[in-house]
Amino acid sequence: MKFRDKLGLGYGLTALMVLLVTAQATLAQQVWLPSKISSATGDLNTVFFLDGKRGWVGGDDGFLGRTDDGGRTWVRQSVGTTDAINDIYFRDKEDGFLIAGNTIFVTRDNGTRWSESRQFLASEFDGATVELYSVRFSSKKKGWVVGSVSKRDRVIDSILVYTDNQGETWQSQRAPTRSELIHIDFEDDRRGWIVGAEGTILNTVDGGQTWNRQTSGTTATLYHTEFRNDKRGWAVGERGTILRTTDGGITWTPVTAGIRSTLLSVEFVSDDEGWAVGRAGTILRTDDAGVSWIQQESTIKNNLYALHFSKKIGCAVGSNGMSLRYEK
Repeated sequence: MKFRDKLGLGYGLTALMVLLVTAQATLAQQVWLPSKISSATGDLNTVFFLDGKRGWVGGDDGFLGRTDDGGRTWVRQSVGTTDAINDIYFRDKEDGFLIAGNTIFVTRDNGTRWSESRQFLASEFDGATVELYSVRFSSKKKGWVVGSVSKRDRVIDSILVYTDNQGETWQSQRAPTRSELIHIDFEDDRRGWIVGAEGTILNTVDGGQTWNRQTSGTTATLYHTEFRNDKRGWAVGERGTILRTTDGGITWTPVTAGIRSTLLSVEFVSDDEGWAVGRAGTILRTDDAGVSWIQQESTIKNNLYALHFSKKIGCAVGSNGMSLRYEK
């Protein structure tokens, strides 16, 4: 065989390999399957799965949907509120909590029935309006809810409340900031983090008895945080902001992903594999513990407000009742 023929064969093989790799990459991009939850009347703000089959989505106008088939179909449930549901969290298979507007709701029977646990009235806050955003439990009895207090659409304070009796009663706690607090995450029963407006990051190492500021290095609003252990964590927010820590938040390092879209949720399914979603259908993926991120092709332009993985099933939800389902 002549050299130029080998060269031609090489080019042909190279082209074939490029086509195969491109095809595989294209297939890999198509694992997020979009569908609209028809019974949802507005945006979907939160999603939570107990296992690979049972899950809930919450959204505008008090919409709550339940699935028992991994997100293929959804059935609407009654909560007794017309406020937007901002977060859903189950402490175990029976006990779950959701927050809507200024109210915390609880279920003790696997989400079959929901009842009001605590409502924060304007009369308790000198006429100001309370908006709750995130709920998490660090143990069977202890849980926290964060949010904001506002007057005439201007945030005037943060709100941080906790329970130490499984949500039977809730007590206020003074946070070391008046900035809006948006999301809370606990790694274990002692270590937790809160993120919010103006680059706010708060940390506790004593089970929430005290909270201290951490230096984020940004003034961008941070909408979500995720920790895999007491050292490795991530936070995402405005204008494509991604922060990474490997020392429990003593130092936060910015990561460039080459996007400007606001990121609203981040979750890691292993120590290395993680996902983030945000406005205009933005989906990012990392396979190196968040050191670098690759933008995934998205077939939608809807804002994606929340993301949750359980086993091999992933679900992202967003504006106009949009739901995306991922299965490995």
